[in-house]
Amino acid sequence: MDPEALKQKVIECLYTIFDPEIPVNIYELGLIYQIDILPINNVQITMTLTAPSCPAAQSLPIEVDQKVRALQDVNDVHVNVTWMPKWDKSMMSEEARLELGFM
Repeated sequence: MDPEALKQKVIECLYTIFDPEIPVNIYELGLIYQIDILPINNVQITMTLTAPSCPAAQSLPIEVDQKVRALQDVNDVHVNVTWMPKWDKSMMSEEARLELGFM
């Protein structure tokens, strides 16, 4: 599969994953910093959480790994959680800010 097509499938998958405290998907929240499609359809995702003390700190990266890994054509997945740069509300999409009343 073409790397760009696979990346789009990964993004669509990420739209189905929600932060348990905020009713917006993690992609629109701006929690996904980078998606790399590596040789033989390995997927590397760099993401963050809304705060280090986030209750989903343990479960959300695992959910990302499991759902992306289940996609057809994905060979392997590595999810890297980073705290740099620190997440803030400005990283949300316009749609997410509207939905949450931040506009």
